[in-house]
Amino acid sequence: MVFYIFVTGGVISGIGKGTVAASIGRILKSKGFSVTAIKIDPYLNFDAGTLRPTEHGEVFVTDDGGETDEDLGHYERFIDITLSRDHNITTGKIYSAVIERERRGEYLGKTVEVIPHVTDEIKNRIREIAKKESADFVI
Repeated sequence: MVFYIFVTGGVISGIGKGTVAASIGRILKSKGFSVTAIKIDPYLNFDAGTLRPTEHGEVFVTDDGGETDEDLGHYERFIDITLSRDHNITTGKIYSAVIERERRGEYLGKTVEVIPHVTDEIKNRIREIAKKESADFVI
């Protein structure tokens, strides 16, 4: 069974949500649990590569070349894990995937809406990472 821990705190950057999440992960790992981390960002950008560093912090590049939020770097260093571009979910990636499915006809003529299509895409991505990592905890 996978346990999910959500760290929230609004849209203000730099208040420590990522550090708190990384610290929780470190504590859980020190107790013998398998831990992975996901960063979900509400911006419509596809990734952090084009975001202004003074507003969102430095870009962290994952081993697979993903340009992600700097919090993924905190997660990797604190928890001692390796993350991929898939661990950084943005609204831009979600909407892009949903629109691509609609264009391929995968919704069979249904009206594509935020609920359920967008929310299902978010949940599916979180579940895929949990399954792929075989984690006890997903933060």
